[in-house]
Amino acid sequence: MSINTFKAAMIQMRSGLAPAANLDAAARMIGEAKSAGADYVQTPEMTNIMELKRERLFATIVAEEADTSLATLRELARKLAIYVHVGSLAIKLMPEKAVNRSFLIAPKGEIAARYDKIHMFDVDLANGESYRESRNYRPGEQAVLSELPWGRLGLTVCYDLRFPALYRALAEAGATMLAIPSAFTQQTGEAHWHVFNRARAIENGCFVFAAAQGGKHENGRETYGHSLIVDPWGRILAEGGTEPGVVMAEIDLADVAKARARIPSLQHGRRFEIVEPMAEPAHLHIVRGTE
Repeated sequence: MSINTFKAAMIQMRSGLAPAANLDAAARMIGEAKSAGADYVQTPEMTNIMELKRERLFATIVAEEADTSLATLRELARKLAIYVHVGSLAIKLMPEKAVNRSFLIAPKGEIAARYDKIHMFDVDLANGESYRESRNYRPGEQAVLSELPWGRLGLTVCYDLRFPALYRALAEAGATMLAIPSAFTQQTGEAHWHVFNRARAIENGCFVFAAAQGGKHENGRETYGHSLIVDPWGRILAEGGTEPGVVMAEIDLADVAKARARIPSLQHGRRFEIVEPMAEPAHLHIVRGTE
């Protein structure tokens, strides 16, 4: 295996209300991925808990330094000598405010990068589902990149996927891989999940790694699943279904240069100005009088 190639694994989960049970499931599948040769393993958004009820959420989650899931996964990364990218954990900042925080853990167990989800999922869906992520979580304000042995990784989470300017900024800053751990709803996933992930890969000439939550959760929420690994040309290299499990693919970073050579759009971006609508039409009006 060359310096440009490695094996990436996406862990698809169905996180419940108990962090300990979710941790056990994640750790077991991370071990399976390592046994299959994975060098980089990603878990989905909200690896530690899927809880919508505010009081129960804040009664369960803890600060970063006290989080057992994070400590255990750091030790697991060290033991397995792999990169473990924890898609996100609900981390308590204060008694009634949390962050949706992603952690990239290096093979020696140290935290290589943290990223707080920037875009909050505040939506009302057609089927009656309603979410107000900003009620419980403080949005992040910084885009984050991290160096891996094979290239530069841009960190994002779930709803960020709908904001392409973030991904273009990461690619222009040197990202060759984009992480999009998610918990897409069933409704929005069916409509948009594959389209968005392939689009972010194609328009930036990057690999996309998107571990997902999938299935009917204890809290009643249904997520779409279909964890994805997409290459820079938009080809799906690996895809999960709706059940928990591991999906893997071999990654060759040389494919980034090949895709960008074919379509060098990152080199062709231009600044422009928005021209506001004119107060008066630019064309000639013929005013018809009365006879």
